[in-house]
Amino acid sequence: MNPLSTSIIATVAGTVQKTNKLLSVHPLRARYTPEIGDLVVGRIVEVQSRRWKVDVAAPLLAQLPLSAINLPGGILRRRTSADELQIRTFFSEGDLVVAEVQSVHQDGSASLHTRSLKYGKLRNGVFLAVTGTGGSAASSSSVKGGVGAGNSASGSALAAPGGSGTGGVVRSRRQVWTVPTANGGGEVNIILGVNGYIFISKNPEGADAASSTTENVSITRMEEMVSSSIYSSQNDDIPPQTRREIARLTQCIRVLVQNGVRVDEETVMGAYNASLQVDLEIGDDEDEEDEWRQEGREYLEGAKAQEILELVKQQL
Repeated sequence: MNPLSTSIIATVAGTVQKTNKLLSVHPLRARYTPEIGDLVVGRIVEVQSRRWKVDVAAPLLAQLPLSAINLPGGILRRRTSADELQIRTFFSEGDLVVAEVQSVHQDGSASLHTRSLKYGKLRNGVFLAVTGTGGSAASSSSVKGGVGAGNSASGSALAAPGGSGTGGVVRSRRQVWTVPTANGGGEVNIILGVNGYIFISKNPEGADAASSTTENVSITRMEEMVSSSIYSSQNDDIPPQTRREIARLTQCIRVLVQNGVRVDEETVMGAYNASLQVDLEIGDDEDEEDEWRQEGREYLEGAKAQEILELVKQQL
């Protein structure tokens, strides 16, 4: 390169954005940049005296202070040395957690909080890492739902194909919602972390009653609804029908990411409904007693994936 040249050459590959005379390049693959108010899904990687270190796909580990969580029983008091001694009873290494970014420090690290009934420990589902807003995470997934109540929440790793597209989670009106699934799967919760971490889980029994009870509870009394069960690592019994629909939703998200389609409520629900339509067209539902054919419903690769993608693009 000629040192006297006036050409502008980007140091990273990505999309160019121009604001007046300012040129900026957003890289195709980069780490997540935390912003205040973001809903993120993270994994506890380290337990310290008064805080947890959380992996949220950012350049630096996020912090979750002991003072930023709800104590069991909704007790409103200062955290003591006794709370520090039993800090691992709340979150321990390997636990998945959904939280909100409360503040961002000068070095770029984030401080999280779970002071809400919609935040806290995650279980009874599948974890999926895809591209997130402003960055990218390694494509992988792991299960946090056991065969029965006796299984632990540690989970096992599953292989996931790496996505070559630029699709991923985007900031939208709703990052968390409940899906009334087909084929007797019941209700399934989907959490789209802005950082690209996704959690799909069985809707806990009695959640509707609990949510209706807390709708009219003031913020000052919100912690009174907290029970010790929110920090339990015990998985519930998940029926096979629910597992199949969780697997179907997981594959739908993978299809979107691998083909460069954004991931939000609209596209995920469009892909899920399209997968059900494809099953009917192919004839997977002709024989309801054929368990082998039902087992393959969640396989959404090849021609199935392309047909689902076309149906989703028609809706956008």
